[in-house]
Amino acid sequence: MKARQKRIALIAGGLAVLGIAAALVLNALNSNIAFYVSPTDVAAGKAPQGKAFRIGGMVKEASVKREADGVTMAFIVTDTETDLLVNYKGILPDLFQEGKGVVAQGKLTEDGTRFVASEVLAKHDENYMPPEAAQAVADAHERAATNKAAQEAAAGAPAAQQPAAKPAY
Repeated sequence: MKARQKRIALIAGGLAVLGIAAALVLNALNSNIAFYVSPTDVAAGKAPQGKAFRIGGMVKEASVKREADGVTMAFIVTDTETDLLVNYKGILPDLFQEGKGVVAQGKLTEDGTRFVASEVLAKHDENYMPPEAAQAVADAHERAATNKAAQEAAAGAPAAQQPAAKPAY
């Protein structure tokens, strides 16, 4: 083999090794990515099926139930518009409380009614809420305000704007 052919073979081999390494890194990153989905989006069917993702919001007051084994928990995460039941087996963070922000990572059950968490993250001080959870709560408040304004506008429309009743003949 000539020197030029050896050089081309070496470059081609190096590019092949680099391509394989890049593919392995991208595959590892893709399998570890967990997208954030709000409880409202889960109820609307926008959650990935069979894949891990994160939900967030507030832990609903009086919703935390501890099983007899002491490590299995059930609680409700809400974005003030929709509630989602979460089951978790493990030790919860010290800062986990009802009425406070939480983000849970896991998967939906087959029927889509419960979220089985593999990890639960809580706020780190009284002024902090995870950005995803804060955004979900803000979006839910905005949708609620828009719906309320639309209902009030429909209920309180002046008589002149309402269609006149047809006379009965």
